[in-house]
Amino acid sequence: MTAFDESERRVWAAQADAYAGSFAKLCEYPVPRLLEAAGIEPGMRVLDVGTGTGTAAKAACERGAKVTAVDAEASMIALAAQTAPEADVRLAALPDLPFGDDEFDAAVGNFVLNHVGRPRTALAELRRVTRPGGRIAVTIWAVPAAAGQALLGRALQAAGVSRPAHLPALDPGDDFPRTEQGFAALLSAAGLKDVACDTLLWDHRTTPEEWWSGPAAGVATIGHIIRSQPSDTIESIKAHFDSLCAEFVDSAGALVLPHAALMAHGRA
Repeated sequence: MTAFDESERRVWAAQADAYAGSFAKLCEYPVPRLLEAAGIEPGMRVLDVGTGTGTAAKAACERGAKVTAVDAEASMIALAAQTAPEADVRLAALPDLPFGDDEFDAAVGNFVLNHVGRPRTALAELRRVTRPGGRIAVTIWAVPAAAGQALLGRALQAAGVSRPAHLPALDPGDDFPRTEQGFAALLSAAGLKDVACDTLLWDHRTTPEEWWSGPAAGVATIGHIIRSQPSDTIESIKAHFDSLCAEFVDSAGALVLPHAALMAHGRA
């Protein structure tokens, strides 16, 4: 396990409920496209890795698949088991999955590669547990971030807050360009065939209160950074957040945040 992996475990510990009430709704958007790209059909053995609240697992079960869902965080597993009761939900994490070679007909990972220290190794592990010819489909956030995704980071920057030194970044040797070409190359390097990558664009509709609730509770790296600040700095971040929200609030008072993700898929 890398220092990045260990940091991710600490950041996400016991955060399932706060995540479900904030960022989880955003992350649900790619799920239908992800399952289509993986070719999910009735009777297929499907692995949903990094299942989070279990949205993709539930959707795959609804398609008639036999789903195994795993996550590295125990609170997520508890919530996913409620969301997708028909799935076999287990505690496990990339890049060391407790499954045999060729055990699944398809595998999906919705944003999980954003949270692993060795993305190439993680993809190679997904290829190992997927039968030859089976499809693997994964998503990540695009870089540079879309305007809506950048909102919280802009609030931190305006308040003079930067990433703390104790939060390790991905090792440069394990990183890759977060572009269509860069993501597709990552899958090809992991041994996948017939690789393709698309950009998904959507407007996430929420409220300023809901969008602030996740990081205010410590959800994700940005939430961890906010929670680690003194109270006056948190107040400054929140004031800048409130001001910046004006750029995205529509006439009905909804916060409309443009987002962009990359979805790549290929065959094992």
